[in-house]
Amino acid sequence: MPRKDYLTLAEFLTELDVPKSTFFRWKALGQAPRNYKLPNGQLRIRRTDFEAWMASREEPQAA
Repeated sequence: MPRKDYLTLAEFLTELDVPKSTFFRWKALGQAPRNYKLPNGQLRIRRTDFEAWMASREEPQAA
């Protein structure tokens, strides 16, 4: 199956193993990945935005 370009909110939550409330807290604080709201109210997160968001949270390795 080809990789999807957009994650649903459920896929994002599953990938990170966090509850929906955590995502919405991050969103309210401006700390969630960039996301898109569809006309039906569903959210989508572009895979590349998710990967960039994860990379920006990477901690440096100890020397």
